Amino acid sequence: MRAAFFDVDKTVIAKASIPAFGRPLYRGGLINRRVIARALVSHIVYLHLGASERKLERLRESMLTLIKGWDHDGIKEIVREAFVETVEPIIYAEALDLIEAHRAAGYKVYLVSASPDVIVQPLAEHLGVDGAIASRPLVGDDGRYTGEMEFYSYGPFKAEAMRELAEAEDLDLAESSAYSDSYTDLPMLEAVGHPVAVNPDRVLAKVAREREWEVMQFTKPVRLRDRMSVPSLPVTVSLAGFTAATSVCVLVAWRILHGWRPTRGLHRARLQ
Repeated sequence: MRAAFFDVDKTVIAKASIPAFGRPLYRGGLINRRVIARALVSHIVYLHLGASERKLERLRESMLTLIKGWDHDGIKEIVREAFVETVEPIIYAEALDLIEAHRAAGYKVYLVSASPDVIVQPLAEHLGVDGAIASRPLVGDDGRYTGEMEFYSYGPFKAEAMRELAEAEDLDLAESSAYSDSYTDLPMLEAVGHPVAVNPDRVLAKVAREREWEVMQFTKPVRLRDRMSVPSLPVTVSLAGFTAATSVCVLVAWRILHGWRPTRGLHRARLQ
């Protein structure tokens, strides 16, 4: 069994997932405007400069300090209620195309992210993928976050979790694919036979060139429901759109099934 592993931030969605929930957490009284402002600044830096190990470590520590004492079930409820308004509009159309193509070809599909499981798991369910690997802040007996981390899904730990999952699910990592934007995910990309750099930061772009890895650019966030056909359209137009989309999925699925390794030409077209 082959699998496809997708990083989340800047790979499946167009923004960092944690700052994206600033407004719902503010409405819930869990953070203030100062925290939101700092998160926005960090997000801008992340988008333009990437996430170094030091930055991610600082982010981890600040996140654990921030959420200490928060009610775990309460956070899950806030995230799920705000998911459609917060994350659904920023999912990349190109990522959806790839996920659909891999699933059509019989791959298992997983999200792999350093973001907390309360954010990543709803996204996995929303996309209908097979599962998710995510960070798990430690929850005490009282149901509140302790300020410690049970599992940090970062760097080499992502790769370790992927190997454990592969053993449990009988996945062939040598025949599997992985997609990420950050050089901190090199262990994740190196764990599979078909690594792909998506919207790569400068360091990952350099590594991808040196190792001749495929590079993809995702640029089109789209609501999942907007990809569905609209009944009010003329039948001929709807059928034409459906036929074109189906042809792409069939073509990509056929290539994957026959040992396809992504080609630069096809990915430059972003599966259009």
